[in-house]
Amino acid sequence: MKINYKKGIMAVASVIAMGPLPQCMSKNNEKTVADETPVKKEHTVLLDYYYNNEYRKNAAGQQERWHYTWEDTIYSGYSWFGKTFTDQGAKLASLTTQPTAKDLGKASVYIIADPDTEKETPTPNFMDEKAATVIAEWVKQGGVLVLLTNDSGNAELQKFNTLSDKFGIHFNEDSHNRVKNDVYEQGAVITPAGHEIFGTPKKLFIKEYSSLTLTGTAKATVTHNNNNLMAVAKYGKGTVFALGDPWVYNEYTDGKKLPKDFQNYEAAQELAKWLLKQAK
Repeated sequence: MKINYKKGIMAVASVIAMGPLPQCMSKNNEKTVADETPVKKEHTVLLDYYYNNEYRKNAAGQQERWHYTWEDTIYSGYSWFGKTFTDQGAKLASLTTQPTAKDLGKASVYIIADPDTEKETPTPNFMDEKAATVIAEWVKQGGVLVLLTNDSGNAELQKFNTLSDKFGIHFNEDSHNRVKNDVYEQGAVITPAGHEIFGTPKKLFIKEYSSLTLTGTAKATVTHNNNNLMAVAKYGKGTVFALGDPWVYNEYTDGKKLPKDFQNYEAAQELAKWLLKQAK
């Protein structure tokens, strides 16, 4: 793995998903990946490490970044989600600073997951009007923005809505689909047939999500128990996808933990393809 650091952006070689991942790949996932048709245009998928900026001590007692990162290959990471993009021919990168127009200009897709609360990070970086305006302008020019928060108490939502409200998407400070122990059916969500992103119906596992209030051009693409679960908004030339949970992390995409009828990884693949198709 080759990592280059430049002005806050960490470019991650596409081989990141080829490290420890094959040993935990299920046969089902392996077949699905083989059937993918890579997009022709090269894209960069930029993952935020500024608003989600968590560290922990590793086995050697050293501080390491973790939680919804490309490099994190255990249950808490996004290495499998990253693989859905690299399998499509895209490059992965991460941003450790507040986004600027120059930073975002290098990306086709920008993902922000699980914005920090004070219980997760001693000095969290909160969304503000300056950054929200920069991000919104980038979307207007054709950028694809992905907002994956969390339920109330597990993500900072009040300030983060400074950004999402610009697109008619408001993360409510609530929590739905609570799952007790391993009763996975309590977190089941079925997508409708003919879905614009997922195609055929998919059985997803999404627990403890914040619901969405939508206005303007924002529309719900999946509802659950009368709640807006997923939403898409068109903004200028760009696109915004929002869901109140970081649901595509390794724990529920590596094919090991969930019962076999859940299809989070297959859905993540479809989402990655759709996002890259929206990119200008």
